[in-house]
Order: sequence, then structure tokens, then C-alpha cells
Amino acid sequence: MKRPLVLSRALSFALLLPAPVLAHPHIFVETGLTLEVSPEAALTAVDVTWAYDEFYSLLIFEDLALDDDLDGALTPEELAQVQGFDLNWSEGFEGDLYLSRDGQPITLGPPEPLETSVVDGVITTRHRRAVISDSPVTASGVDIKPYDPTYYTAYDLSRGVEVSGPCSATITPPDLDEAYTRVEELLYAIPADQAETGFPEVGAAFATTVTLDCEG
Repeated sequence: MKRPLVLSRALSFALLLPAPVLAHPHIFVETGLTLEVSPEAALTAVDVTWAYDEFYSLLIFEDLALDDDLDGALTPEELAQVQGFDLNWSEGFEGDLYLSRDGQPITLGPPEPLETSVVDGVITTRHRRAVISDSPVTASGVDIKPYDPTYYTAYDLSRGVEVSGPCSATITPPDLDEAYTRVEELLYAIPADQAETGFPEVGAAFATTVTLDCEG
């Protein structure tokens, strides 16, 4: 995940760690998805919720010099400084959200900020991404996967999946045994002197898959 504020500092520390340690995420995000489907069963947008772990939220507070009283809450003025902090994406960043249908990627537009809140020291944000297509994208059969290709950030779907339209969602968790086996195979194939710079992108193996199904 491309985090403009503190990721560079955290990543610098992570690169000092041995490769096996790098196979584990360092930022944890509770994720929620609301899939917007039209009455005609076309996927139109995705509403994304990210709730960051307490440690990463604390890093954001420190980086922005917020929450001086350490009570885990922000004043309205402080909260305004956090708005949109995670939406300043680098060019080429996919938002750690990947959609496809029949193996073909579905393009999403830039993030539209919806809400940012802080409760008990945890930052939670919401943004919306519209589906970009010249023709309606049939929702049935669409796969949605929230993940960081580098697996530096781990996303779960503990905030749930909702479908606002005439479809339902099936959630398939990753096969973790298979995923870690894949990581080990890739790591051992990398020369030791290239382990830091050539760390494989394994995030997809740890991704939960959401599949849409529409009657008729």
C-alpha cells in the first residue's frame, strides 16, 4: 500500500529484517466493501472501508503531531488534518483493490473520499471508486480481491461485504498453507544478496476473494 506519510520510515526498518520476516505483513487493515449494483445487475462502484491497526494509527498521529493528550480521540480541527491522508496515491497504485470478470481486469476510477473517523485510537476511512467502462459491467461472475501485492499490508474482510442491488456475494478465504508454501518456494529461489531488493510479490496468494452472483 502506498502510504504517503509514514510508510517510508516503516519500510526502511523492514528492509533491515531478514527475508523470512518480510514474508509477514506490517500493517493490518480491517476492510469492508459495499458493492453497488444497478437494478439491471451491472456493477457500478465499490465503497471501501479501511480501519487501520492501532500501531499504524499511532504512527499517523505522531507524523501529523496529533492527539497530544494521548486519549485516542481527535478534536474536530485535528480530524480535519487526517481527512484524505490515505488517498494521495502514487501513480500506478491500484488502491490495493483488484476486480476482474472472466479473467479480464475491471478498471476503477480514482478514490472519492467519503468519511474519516477516529475511535479509541483507531483511524477508519471510507472512499468510493466508480467502475470505469464504455459499457455496463455485468456484476454476475465479478471477482473482487483486496490485497497489497507486496504483502506489506494485510487486508481482511472483518468489516463485512454488502451488495446494494439484486445480487449476492460469496466470500472465499485464502488457502494459507498453500500461500506460505508459495512464499517459501519463491524466497528460497532468490539469491541471498537479492532477498531485500528482489522480494517477490506474494500478496495475491493471501487475498480473500469476493464473487458476485446475480439471479437470472
